[in-house]
Amino acid sequence: MIKAGIIGATGYAGAELVRLLTAHKNVEIVWYGSRSYIDKRFSEVFGNFFNIVDEKCLDDNMDELSKMADVIFTATPQGFCSSLVKEDILKNTKIIDLSADYRIKDVDIYEKWYGLKHPTPEFIKEAVYGLCEVNRESIKNARLLANPGCYPTCSTLSIYPLLKEGIIDASTIIIDAKSGTSGAGRGAKVNNLFCEVNENIKAYGVATHRHTPEIEEQLSYAAGEKVLLNFTPHLVPMNRGILVTAYASLKKKVSYGEVKSIYESYYKDETFIRLLDENVCPETRFVEGSNFVDINFKIDERTNRIIMMGAIDNLIKGAAGQAVQNMNIMFGLDETEGLMQLPMFP
Repeated sequence: MIKAGIIGATGYAGAELVRLLTAHKNVEIVWYGSRSYIDKRFSEVFGNFFNIVDEKCLDDNMDELSKMADVIFTATPQGFCSSLVKEDILKNTKIIDLSADYRIKDVDIYEKWYGLKHPTPEFIKEAVYGLCEVNRESIKNARLLANPGCYPTCSTLSIYPLLKEGIIDASTIIIDAKSGTSGAGRGAKVNNLFCEVNENIKAYGVATHRHTPEIEEQLSYAAGEKVLLNFTPHLVPMNRGILVTAYASLKKKVSYGEVKSIYESYYKDETFIRLLDENVCPETRFVEGSNFVDINFKIDERTNRIIMMGAIDNLIKGAAGQAVQNMNIMFGLDETEGLMQLPMFP
């Protein structure tokens, strides 16, 4: 059995980690870390775990936890994990960090976009970016893994094959994305109150959203050149889910069959990526509660552009589910173990 510890277990992503790992046949959770709820039973914080998880929440002592756990998940705000990681801990255990601390390889870019001084930049180069379908081989030997952000996961997987194959002009990419409110975390914020969100949709972080450099970096690897793009996220009144609609100019005339073949060449063997039938648009309701990514595209011959679309559950494939998928790869398990829950509808 893999002994797992979770720091930040009482946030939305942390609670999803608990839900997924509790049902994982190869995992025992040994630490439910939550600075806000120390000594409170986890099931008192989340009543859906009543009579299932009765352990009490502990603190965020990563040194102690590293001596007990084979893997530590940190579902914590930016700057937290990087303030605790050190060589002695990495000698004892593997770390899967759900924050942005080790996702961006250029520390100056990280500090600029996140407004934080990175406390342990010496580990950035080592950290593996855990986009499973792209970096699987590197993930296998990782001891420090940067779990991708939710918007970058959906955006990158939707665009990556066409950019890698040189079908689209990298300088023309525009990403329009929508997310449910759980993407903002569980902290109390006026902008996330029911009356503020209900019956409303709004753009936010326009030209400044912190996931922009992460998306650009990953797509730059695919393009083989520096990618600059427009990324605009929107908040919609639903609990969970992300829908990405991305636009780019085509470099040459292509048919539906040619583009579909490119996507299939990259994803036909990927359990969690579902390439939809022609003219079927991804919908968040059909991936909710699952680790699946639904992807499709539409060629606009009139404008010589292509529209690439993707949908994920931001808390599963966009956070906890991808973290568990990464853990499975890192420990040589079946990649789908603990993650084959069907999407929930309605």
